[in-house]
Amino acid sequence: MVEKIKIGKIINTHGIKGEIKVLPLTDDLDRFNDLDNFYIQGEKDKFKTEKVRYNNKNKVLIKINGFDNINEVLKYKGKYILVDRKDAVDLPENSFFLFEIKGLKVYDTDNKKIGVIKDVLTSSANDVYIIKDNEKEYLIPALKHIIKEVNIKEGKMIIDPLEGMIE
Repeated sequence: MVEKIKIGKIINTHGIKGEIKVLPLTDDLDRFNDLDNFYIQGEKDKFKTEKVRYNNKNKVLIKINGFDNINEVLKYKGKYILVDRKDAVDLPENSFFLFEIKGLKVYDTDNKKIGVIKDVLTSSANDVYIIKDNEKEYLIPALKHIIKEVNIKEGKMIIDPLEGMIE
């Protein structure tokens, strides 16, 4: 089981007083309002959030407690911000984190294995699952009439593909 979840990537510093600019990896920007503590990729210790604000380009600006100079945070550029799994936001019913979907074995409604989800393309309309089976690759839209069951515990998904989707 995943112990830490990536919620953002540090893409730059902001100003000279130790703020970091973060590209959110979440659909819910408000999630950062409740960010008290977090980890930075490659660091063992937790960091404490002093202040969170947003710029007009959907980026999050975070002031880390105890870091007051740009030179103290420069080394974190390009690294991910992570939170403990237990501190992840609660998702609505039948919603999943991308890391939970990747790696699921995919079967059709006749229990024939189609492949494994290798990646997820996100778009404003709907997600698309990239399913790979040896040399074949399928793109399956994440729509309720196609995705019949997702069972994270068993590591599988059952789909009812439209005719011609799987050949």
